[in-house]
Amino acid sequence: MELNLRVVLFWVVALQCGSVNGSILYRVQEEQPPNTLIGSLAADQGLPDSGHLYKLEVGAPYLRVDGKTGDIFTTEIPIDRETLRDCRSLAKGKPCYLEFEVSVTDLIQNQSPRLIEGRIEVQDINDNTPQFPSSVLTISVPENTIMGALFSIPLATDRDSERNGVADYALTAGPDAATLFGLQVADDRGGKLPQLIVLGNLDRELKDSYDLTIKAVDGGNPQRYSSALLRVVVTDANDNSPKFEKSSYDAELSENSPVGHSVLQVKANDSDMGPNGEIEYTIHQAVDPVPKLLRIDRSTGIIYVKGPLDREEISSLSFYVVARDKGPQPKSSKTFVTIEVTDQNDNAPAVEIRGIGLVTHSEGVANISEDMPVGTAVALVQVSDKDEGENAVVTCVVAGDVPFQLRPASDSPTDNRRKYFLQTTTPLDFERVREYRVEIVAVDSGNPALSSTNSLKVQVTDVNDNSPIFSPTLFEVDFAEENQPGERVLDVTATDADSGTNAQLLYNIVADSTIRGLFEIDPNSGEVRARSPLDREHKERYEFWITAADKGSPSHKGTATVVVKVLDRNDNEPKFMLSGYSFSVLENMPPLSPVGMVTVQDMDKGENARVHLSVEPDGGKFVVQNGTGTILSSISFDREKESSYTFRLKAVDGGEPPKSSYVGVTINVLDENDNDPVITKPSNSSFRRLSPLASPDSHVEVVEAEDLDSGPNAELVFNIAGGNPYQLFRISPTTGEITLAKEMTRKHGGLHRLVVRVSDRGKPPRHATALVHIYVNETISNVSLVEALVGHSLYTPLDRDIAGDPDSGFAAHRSNILFGSLAGVAGVVMLILVVVFIRHRLQRETKSGYQAGKKETKDLYAPKQAPKNAKGKRGRKGKPQKSPKALGENEEVGIQKSLKFNLDGVNDSPRIHLPLTYSPGSPDIGRHYRSNSPLPSIQLQAQSPSASQKHQAVQDLPAANTFVGTGGDDNSTGSDQYSDYSYKTSQPKYNNKQ
Repeated sequence: MELNLRVVLFWVVALQCGSVNGSILYRVQEEQPPNTLIGSLAADQGLPDSGHLYKLEVGAPYLRVDGKTGDIFTTEIPIDRETLRDCRSLAKGKPCYLEFEVSVTDLIQNQSPRLIEGRIEVQDINDNTPQFPSSVLTISVPENTIMGALFSIPLATDRDSERNGVADYALTAGPDAATLFGLQVADDRGGKLPQLIVLGNLDRELKDSYDLTIKAVDGGNPQRYSSALLRVVVTDANDNSPKFEKSSYDAELSENSPVGHSVLQVKANDSDMGPNGEIEYTIHQAVDPVPKLLRIDRSTGIIYVKGPLDREEISSLSFYVVARDKGPQPKSSKTFVTIEVTDQNDNAPAVEIRGIGLVTHSEGVANISEDMPVGTAVALVQVSDKDEGENAVVTCVVAGDVPFQLRPASDSPTDNRRKYFLQTTTPLDFERVREYRVEIVAVDSGNPALSSTNSLKVQVTDVNDNSPIFSPTLFEVDFAEENQPGERVLDVTATDADSGTNAQLLYNIVADSTIRGLFEIDPNSGEVRARSPLDREHKERYEFWITAADKGSPSHKGTATVVVKVLDRNDNEPKFMLSGYSFSVLENMPPLSPVGMVTVQDMDKGENARVHLSVEPDGGKFVVQNGTGTILSSISFDREKESSYTFRLKAVDGGEPPKSSYVGVTINVLDENDNDPVITKPSNSSFRRLSPLASPDSHVEVVEAEDLDSGPNAELVFNIAGGNPYQLFRISPTTGEITLAKEMTRKHGGLHRLVVRVSDRGKPPRHATALVHIYVNETISNVSLVEALVGHSLYTPLDRDIAGDPDSGFAAHRSNILFGSLAGVAGVVMLILVVVFIRHRLQRETKSGYQAGKKETKDLYAPKQAPKNAKGKRGRKGKPQKSPKALGENEEVGIQKSLKFNLDGVNDSPRIHLPLTYSPGSPDIGRHYRSNSPLPSIQLQAQSPSASQKHQAVQDLPAANTFVGTGGDDNSTGSDQYSDYSYKTSQPKYNNKQ
């Protein structure tokens, strides 16, 4: 798209191209935007657009040339016709040219460049506005001026060319002046001359001045214009105007004429007398540089040189001279003066030497290769003379005996400027002569002749025609591993038969990035060094190439092969395959069983890789087999005693010095289900009171248990195995919480015994059984009776439900109690006396009797309190067992708090005696609650009554011990004293863990 736009601009801007006197001519309008295409040298000269190099030699900074196609474009600096040095002093009507030179080099055949010269005619555009010399112009007109008289109006100037210069004038007058004045525009030497015409009679006494507007319009499209105030002043009568003897004057003036030299004299006459006939001369509306170079004598009209003249700067001067009389109302006339500046031989020829094509110059030095063919152009020599004619005819020669000559470079030379190629005449030899001083002399044809010289230093460059050579071409070296970074491996050397930079060598490693990361070479000396430590275990042999390249252009290279054999050192410690080992074994495994295997290896060779294993610290529990890495146990494991073992294995190699490493080993003992669950709460002898009005989902009790095993073997499941015939209660299988399942009725009152089974998830599972006593009643008025019932249930078979009316246990005996009440009064009194006596005696012996927290040694039913800081066997770990509180508090109450039983000599006392053997199905309560109970196990006595007598003893309780009462404590109570009713059986494993 951009190229198409440039082509369009080319046809718009480059209006015409052709050949003038053998050179190329293009035309372009000024002020074109950057990159505007002006012309295509390749197309215009019939040259291919490839294989040639085009280079702009002259024309910068306004032009640039495409190096491949030869297209000429404008640059960022616009071409302004009015500011170009060669166009500022042009006479009107003459074209403005911008010269350019382009060298064309054939890159394929390597021939001397061809010089193309051309000119670009810069065409004017209307970019300047006409300007009057002043915003107010004044003309004096005598009052007796006849109608039709003409008066000159000051001219407007326009910097543009004739076509866009001032094309016309217009006059605008008010009503009072429109009938008196008019405008006439006359052609004068290609320009427009505005004149004021008097159309009527003037009367100074009536009006002495008139203001009009003069407008100057140029010929551009669109037009530009400017205006000025034209003030006409009416003066007294002055009959005659001065008249020049000639309408124009021409003269020649030699450049370099001294200041004060007279050029010519203009002459005007006035037929008036006195001041009206005296004439004064002035240069009228002259533009630079006329006022700086010339002056006129106001009285005589002689024109003198005012400043130095240089024809090479300005060759012609044109201006008007005005003659004005000195009357009160002065009259004037003017004449046109043209002065041509003639040449003198005041300029010596100029010799300019610059690069051409691919040959560049730097500080007066040109470099050329010795292998260039004869006739190769070294420089472009331009000889010019600012003079003209014979003074500008220049002869140019190469001085001295050098293998160079000048050949014309232009087919259309001008008289004052010629171009030559400085080219070789014989082959150059760097080994014989390395540089030349070429002096060029130019002489003009003036009289006397002027000359000048310029010189160029030509340096012959060496041709790189030899490659570096290694000797030998294969380098082998043994190099130990674990070297220091930068350690020398070997030196390589190559030689080059060339000289200078062509013999200066640069060494390099040719290999992949891995090799270059391990080895480096000094590019100047050829020393090969190891950049980082080598590791034989990673790689034992390295092979790569070394190159030596000279600094010639083009560069030549030589190659050699380097083989590095890496020797072993004991630089690797034995390494375990893992950073740590963890094995899991089942407990109870027999000694010398394998528990795991480790793998260790050493990357070294020979003795450096022979590894010995040992256990640290050697506690005698484990041994390791060398060779296989198998770890054997010397003991049998018991997870409950010690669940894990940690030790280190040490591996030592056979190197010198030896290296070692360690690895941590952890033996985790896996659990077997070899422990039963242990119930910690509640005790079998305790009970909890529950109001019959309790709503469903009410909290009743929580069964708590623990298992010394781990994992699934310690996950407990709770369920009610018996004693819930009415389905009043349910238990959470995970938390052991017992809640009320439904509303209770009157028949549900009394004592309930729930048989709760606690099982683990082991395979096979283990379990324990707990008895949970729930007394359903509104209050507890007779605690001893409830405790007696609880004691009775402890040896009642588990397959028998204890639930219902609290009086159901004694219904069959009510009649006996009624008939025997009178007979039993005496026995009761006796019983009370015996109990009081025994209690008094026991309190004296123990100092505290049955007080809570005191140790009882003789009364087998007294509570056995744990020490204050000791762990209770039934309590939770780390928490001391709390002492029982008074009956009025919300705590469980012991039997001895409400009943004082006689232990000696009273057979019908309500002492609870347990059988030595339980009936089938009875829970092994003592086994699970022995260590949890704060009381000692009950010691069975020989005189213990039979089961029927125990029932009878409970039935013979006083009638006052009823289950219903209006007073007393409504809170749940318990009998923690009766916590264990079984024989003491030894469980050493359990006791130790507990």
